[in-house]
Amino acid sequence: MNWLKKLPGYQRTPYGFEWRLLRMMPRVLLLGTLLPLLLSGLARLFYTQGTAAEIERRVQLFDFGMIGLVVLIWTAVFTVSFGCVVVWLMKGPAYVADGYDVSHSDKPKVD
Repeated sequence: MNWLKKLPGYQRTPYGFEWRLLRMMPRVLLLGTLLPLLLSGLARLFYTQGTAAEIERRVQLFDFGMIGLVVLIWTAVFTVSFGCVVVWLMKGPAYVADGYDVSHSDKPKVD
C-alpha cells in the first residue's frame, strides 16, 4: 500500500538561505564553545590584583558567565538548526494523503 503519493505537477523549491545557515551551524557551535573557553583561560592570567579569595571569586564569576554564554549559544544553534530543517523539509516534494468519505459531506451537520 502506498501511504503517500507525490502531488502531480509539483515543482520543488530550490534551496535558499536555510541551507547556507544550516551548513554554518557546526562552525558557530565550535567557535561558540571554544571562544568562551579561551576567554575563561585568559581571565586566570588577567585577574591578579587582590587576595586569593577575591581573585578566585572573580574568576569563578567570570566562569559562570562563560558557561551561561556557551549554553545560550548551544540553545540558539539548536533552535536555528531545527528551524532550518523544518523549512528544508517543507520545501521538499508535496505529498497527498488518501481521501476518505465523510458520511455527511453532501449534507453538512449543523451544530
